[in-house]
Amino acid sequence: MALTVTLVSAEAEVWHGEASLVVAKTVEGEIGFMSGHEPVLAILAEGQVRITQTDGAKIVATAQDGFLSMEGDELTIVAGNAALQS
Repeated sequence: MALTVTLVSAEAEVWHGEASLVVAKTVEGEIGFMSGHEPVLAILAEGQVRITQTDGAKIVATAQDGFLSMEGDELTIVAGNAALQS
């Protein structure tokens, strides 16, 4: 199974899709998410969100000032500022 990931900033949706792995930086350190992860609510720290799509493609975004929520196989990352890196 895959994670359904939504990354949004205050202005717009930055990325939405399926992923096999997501790593994000929280105020307590980095945390990785895969399908079946236990529910989590955490405060984002300024840093990268690294997304590995189900086909192996990698996406990197910066995010700060927000939170993330994992429930079931849905990961939602809400940031005051977020942008994809090229």
